[in-house]
Amino acid sequence: MTTDADLAHMRRAIALARTHVGLTGENPSVGCVLVKDGVVVGEGVTAQGGRPHAEEQAIEKAGESARGAIAYVTLEPCGARSSGAASCSQRLVAAGVAEVVVACEDASPFASGQGAARLAAAGVPVRLGLLADEAAGLYETYQPPGN
Repeated sequence: MTTDADLAHMRRAIALARTHVGLTGENPSVGCVLVKDGVVVGEGVTAQGGRPHAEEQAIEKAGESARGAIAYVTLEPCGARSSGAASCSQRLVAAGVAEVVVACEDASPFASGQGAARLAAAGVPVRLGLLADEAAGLYETYQPPGN
């Protein structure tokens, strides 16, 4: 069940992502908000140039408060990294988040379905599609490598 708080947190993630559209190199601009017990404990947006990813920054800001938090992410967390570094889905699992709420699925071969599958396999529930229509405009011009 979607709550008003879910909508507000995803809208905040969308607003964060909008701030870096066109500034993130080959990567899309993603917003991430971590919420625990109704309180925002960490936020992030894909950095200019594309690294670090939004989820990495939000987890770092949240610290131990990420454990048990809900992550609101505008784009499906990556399931693998071209660099071989830990993916955002791996980092979310390691941080101990309780749930991941995603606006849009990613067309990238490094994320499409893989991030959600990795999270689900680790027992982290994933809700896809929250405010997808509002977030879709963020990714209209995004062309994943290899596509």
